[in-house]
Amino acid sequence: MYNSKISGLGYYVPDNVVTNDDLSKVMDTNDAWIQERTGIQERRHVIKGGEDTTTSMGVKAAKIAIERSGIDKDDIDFIVFATLSPDYYFPGPGVLVQRDLGIKTVGALDVRNQCSGFIYGVSVADQYIKSGMYKNVLVIGSELHSYGMDMTTRGRGVSVIFGDGAGAAILTREEDTSKGVLSTHLHSEGQHAEQLALIAPGMGKRWVTDILEENDPNDESYYPVMNGQFVFKNAVVRFSEVINEGLQANDLEVKDINMLIPHQANLRISQFIQRKFGLSDDQVFNNIMKYGNTTAASIPIALTEAWEQGKIKEGDLVVLAAFGSGFTWGSAIIRW
Repeated sequence: MYNSKISGLGYYVPDNVVTNDDLSKVMDTNDAWIQERTGIQERRHVIKGGEDTTTSMGVKAAKIAIERSGIDKDDIDFIVFATLSPDYYFPGPGVLVQRDLGIKTVGALDVRNQCSGFIYGVSVADQYIKSGMYKNVLVIGSELHSYGMDMTTRGRGVSVIFGDGAGAAILTREEDTSKGVLSTHLHSEGQHAEQLALIAPGMGKRWVTDILEENDPNDESYYPVMNGQFVFKNAVVRFSEVINEGLQANDLEVKDINMLIPHQANLRISQFIQRKFGLSDDQVFNNIMKYGNTTAASIPIALTEAWEQGKIKEGDLVVLAAFGSGFTWGSAIIRW
């Protein structure tokens, strides 16, 4: 029997900082309005026409994670890439990472679980390693949101929230089963799919040819839509449930948590969960203030920063939890 452990972490965010005041110049909003609702002060956007893509950001994060893990890129047995914003409609970015890193012809899997994508990716990697099939798995979460946002007053309820960036982790075989990923827990509830979604282009609704033919300037179907209050109410319930589920599965209690890394969807959600569980500021890590919601990248970016800042130490109990579009949600319980 094996466990998997996180042996290397890395993240990358574009240099271009977009503040709330910057957004107020292109839409009817202001710093106070955004911070009150989300806690976000700034986010990163790629430079249009620049070199950053979803794949390239993932590759940059992966290179750091590989170096820190102490393995060679050719020791990687499998790639899992989580994103909602791939470079191409197909193929997915997993194979592009394999190409751009010059890794041998290992398998590459793309995960489309949006905000909980990294948790799903960790779960897949963990199970492959626990089964003995693979020894080292590269898991990436990367997002380029800024190209697809409605950067007008019409779209401000969504566009002020999201940022660009990538995070990566190397999961490696661990023979001491008291360490590493103790368990993962995954859920979905598709009946609420349209409450947080991007409807078009899609084969079941409207495809690119329809959008081009109609050329309707008022068409909003190819911008993300979100029922913010409904998502918030569901998020705080599901976050709590899936964290408790993970603790109970391992005979642990809330007091055993050394660090909770929640998906950085909204600072108000994280604060609600922190209060509900009675956790101190030292037990919860948030960086949404700097980066906004980077969807599948948010947990690996936050996890990397927390580790870099010395907030996660060997032997600590680390809990990862996410909720988002789908709806999907999940948790990972890790003994560092």
